[in-house]
Amino acid sequence: MASKVSKAARAAVRPSSKLVLSRRSLIRGAGAALGLPWLEAMAAPLVASDAIEHSHASDKPVRMAALFVPNGVRQDLWTPQGEGKSFELSPALEPLRDVQKKLLVLTNLWNQGSDVGDGHYVKTSGFLTCTTINKSLGIDLNCNGKSVDQVAAETSGQFTPLASLELGIDPVTTGVDTNVGYTRVYGSHIAWAGPTRPLARELNPRLVFERIFRAANPLQQAARNERLLLDRVLDDAKQLRQQLGAADRQRVDEYLQSVRSIERRIEKQQDTSNPWQPLVELNEQQRPPSDQPDGFPEHLRLMMDMISLAFQTDTTRVCTLMYGNAVSGRNYSFLEGVPGGHHDTSHHQNEEEKLRAYQIITRWNVEQFAYLLGRLESMNEGDSTVLDNSMILYGSGLRDGNSHDPHNLPILLAGGGGGKINTGQHLKYSRDTPLSNLYTSMLRAFGSDTGNFADSTGTLPGVLV
Repeated sequence: MASKVSKAARAAVRPSSKLVLSRRSLIRGAGAALGLPWLEAMAAPLVASDAIEHSHASDKPVRMAALFVPNGVRQDLWTPQGEGKSFELSPALEPLRDVQKKLLVLTNLWNQGSDVGDGHYVKTSGFLTCTTINKSLGIDLNCNGKSVDQVAAETSGQFTPLASLELGIDPVTTGVDTNVGYTRVYGSHIAWAGPTRPLARELNPRLVFERIFRAANPLQQAARNERLLLDRVLDDAKQLRQQLGAADRQRVDEYLQSVRSIERRIEKQQDTSNPWQPLVELNEQQRPPSDQPDGFPEHLRLMMDMISLAFQTDTTRVCTLMYGNAVSGRNYSFLEGVPGGHHDTSHHQNEEEKLRAYQIITRWNVEQFAYLLGRLESMNEGDSTVLDNSMILYGSGLRDGNSHDPHNLPILLAGGGGGKINTGQHLKYSRDTPLSNLYTSMLRAFGSDTGNFADSTGTLPGVLV
């Protein structure tokens, strides 16, 4: 028997001639729950998917991760001296000395789609899409594209239980930034499955581990039970669709297409002829010790550990991580010499004290990137390492937080991409070379034969072997 629209969804309906849903509304079926896509009847978007699929993995799969840092960098201490293979790391990049031979520093890239006057939000949501997002107060959320990580996931997702992992530290921020007229939701997402589908991020390292562990140790009959629950959720969604306006019905139809992709993955999970197996054993001792990490540094390190674990086991080959949301008030006073938050410090107005603090934050953020690279480098895969078989992007959607400058973005790429990335270089391009050219190069190395990405004019010279 078809289930009825969930109590949560019914409770969110306000007395009105038009259906209005809470942004936390879910559709449920016999205990299963899926987040709804962004609808006009909501105050903010919520999308979640947990796709499970089993298939053979290659011996040395190529992985891709993107790490986003808000608020730019101390720009005058970022760019290395020298070009090509002969370059000296700058003060901001010095923590990467141990992996310099497996690093690309890329100078003079920019994202033209983000050059529309907004301080942060366009430069955040458009970081991996290379598109211009719609100016919105929250009703017509649209990035006008798909992020590069999700293009890659379309290629690799058939081989892994999780097509991708989206991770973050800060919860989604809501409301409107009246200074620029954008919903703050844009500042909470870099991964987009489609123009109107920002992907929900997991903020709890322990829950990330549970997803990885569950994929490596599936419960008997789990796929069959999940299929039954998903059928009931689909019935719920179809009933809800009948109560929506035309625009929302179109969005629900797009959403149902995504849900049906989960159906297909569950069907493959039930096919035991070619079951997926983790590349290395996963055990309970790797579980994060607490649901509540002790402060930002531990929280970020635990997320780095989860990326490492997911890549080492081949649970997924695609991951994104946001150090913080756009305009994040993240307090960095745990660092000596930093009196307050990253965003406030980035608005340095060329004051020497703030510039010193900005550099301390910039360097510390790079140190965390170096930690992840060190973890991946320590994981052997035959005669190579997980880092050798990965591409780890690090960057921000603006260069200097004080000027909100979208030119010459601070962009790093580490890892050999399975032998396809020509690492150990500082590559300096002509001014305003498209960032999307880097993404096109990464997709080629990843095996995604998708042509040029977004506004790309081709691959970046010198990046591919």
